[in-house]
Amino acid sequence: MSEKDYLKDISEIKNLMNKSSRFISLSGLSGILAGIYALIGAAITYYLVDTYSYGTLMLDGWIFRTVMLVLISVALFSIVSGVFLTTRKAKKNGEKIWDKSSRRLIYNFLIPLISGGLYILIILSQGKYGQTGGLMLIFYGLALINASKYSIGDIKYLGFIQITLGLIATLYPGYGFWLWVIGFGIMHIIYGTWMHFKYDVK
Repeated sequence: MSEKDYLKDISEIKNLMNKSSRFISLSGLSGILAGIYALIGAAITYYLVDTYSYGTLMLDGWIFRTVMLVLISVALFSIVSGVFLTTRKAKKNGEKIWDKSSRRLIYNFLIPLISGGLYILIILSQGKYGQTGGLMLIFYGLALINASKYSIGDIKYLGFIQITLGLIATLYPGYGFWLWVIGFGIMHIIYGTWMHFKYDVK
């Protein structure tokens, strides 16, 4: 057997190990859609706050409740799109959508995300909302990095970018909204496009 055949066998073994330990059917299109939803949500939020709240978001009143509803809607649309597109890709690749690797992916993604969400709710209840956008980016980035061990490793790079943007947002709270737009909106679209052409298009 030639050296080329050995290298081919090693590559095939590595691919089989990755498939058995990682959930690799994440869809790049879901990232693009998540970014679009985030931009739409940000546009609605900006309009509401700028028009009816004079550029300042207060924790009481209908503006804040509406903004929270917009954020929840963005998250729900992103989740539904992600589940649908990922399920479709998994079926196409002959993978199970709910197996050991996908469960580990979800658990490791949710632990930092839920912890961060609860922490943000706590500081909001204390009237400290200046760094909310930065904290959302940081905990989301940590969730991506934590989940990358059980999925496509490239998502950790998006996680590092989100954390960096989040740290900048905590240093400059006045730019938190726009950094949130860059992180959840623009970076998702860029990342999703890159992942789509790298992994989805064959």
